[in-house]
Amino acid sequence: MENLKIITSTTRQGNKGIAIANWITQLAKQDERFNVELISLADFDLPLMDEPNHPRMQQYQNESTKKWSAIINGADAFIIVLAEYNHSFPAPIKNALDHLYKEWNHKPVGVVSYGGLSAGLRSFQALKPVLNALNMVPVLESVSVPFFTKFINDEEEFVPDESVVKSAHVMLNEIHKWSLTLKPMRVK
Repeated sequence: MENLKIITSTTRQGNKGIAIANWITQLAKQDERFNVELISLADFDLPLMDEPNHPRMQQYQNESTKKWSAIINGADAFIIVLAEYNHSFPAPIKNALDHLYKEWNHKPVGVVSYGGLSAGLRSFQALKPVLNALNMVPVLESVSVPFFTKFINDEEEFVPDESVVKSAHVMLNEIHKWSLTLKPMRVK
């Protein structure tokens, strides 16, 4: 089984993206090809780039970075549940990505983007060069949720329509294929 880490992109209190993250986590857990873990960036204290050494060196000084490194290093693949702020991605996901380098290398990443009319696609497009610079492989198949709040019920659960669910299954298939394909490059 591949280790799939699902990462939220924002730490804002009261953000609605956690409902989407919980949904994709439950859907991925139904797929027997993955061990799934949801990682909320709100649960991590990752200060803004305060390590004295470049991440490529992996000479981390801070306990928060060491903990983050261990979690990300244990992954074979990722899904980022990506919000859109001001036509781009939120600062917490950039900071989380920038804290590390080698731990991200040669791992596929799927994106579940959400927003208003644009469905978070501007955010995803802006994030792609960052993912590529980390030697990650963004899978082409993604999940885009326009007007996402209309899918959140009174219990704060995300209840998508059939097209969103189908997109998620296609994305999970691609993440699995790429994870297996890239595995020889991840041998430590």
